[in-house]
Parts: sequence; structure tokens; C-alpha cells
Amino acid sequence: MVEHQYQGTRDIAAFLTVPAAIAFQAANDWDRVRAECHELVRWTAGEIAELTGLTPVAESDGWYAQMATMPVPPGDAVALKTRLYDEFRVEIPVVTWKDRRYIRVSAQGYTTRADVEQLVDAMTVILRQGG
Repeated sequence: MVEHQYQGTRDIAAFLTVPAAIAFQAANDWDRVRAECHELVRWTAGEIAELTGLTPVAESDGWYAQMATMPVPPGDAVALKTRLYDEFRVEIPVVTWKDRRYIRVSAQGYTTRADVEQLVDAMTVILRQGG
């Protein structure tokens, strides 16, 4: 079966794009973009914690950069994910781990304050309705 494990031609396209990616980040002040993304996640985590009254997974913002996991009240993770998307057009991971339910917020260069406010508004409605 070894003959089926050999890759005849390696596609190096991804490697060839690295210089362009580095130049793009330099031209667009990516340190500032990362800091803005972190601020969006920090603000969202605080708002969600205030809504739920639950302690954040990472209380110090030194423990996360552009992505944070936040506990939300117990319930059906699939139902919450479905409602967030179907009713509010928010696509976000919702998971259950050790009988606790969590959402994960990730901010990228294209994420806006309006995007994370939409999540917070949606969670406010859902949680007030017992979801």
C-alpha cells in the first residue's frame, strides 16, 4: 500500500504566497488590526459575562488574543446555535463540555463592532426568553 502514499507533485502555491501575506500585513498595520480584534473580543466577553452572571473562562485578557470561550447558562447547545443563526443570522460555535454550555467568539480583520453587538443583542433576547 506504500505506492498509494506517495505524492507525485507537491503543490507549493501556499508557500509562495508567504511573502505577499507578510507584505499585506505590513501595509495594513496588522498590529493595530490584531489589537482592534482583541478589543472586540474583550468587550463581547464582558457583555456576555454581564448578561449571564457567569465567570469567564479567561478572566485576564492576557490569556486570549482574538478568540475567547464564554460560558452561557445550561441548555441545548444545538438549539442555541440554531436560534442564533435562524433568527439573528449569527454564526458562532456553541458547544457543551462537561455538562456546561459555551459560545466562542472570534474576531478577525473583517469583524465589526456591529457584528459583535448583534451577537450580544441576540443573546440578550434568547437568555431573557430562557434559551
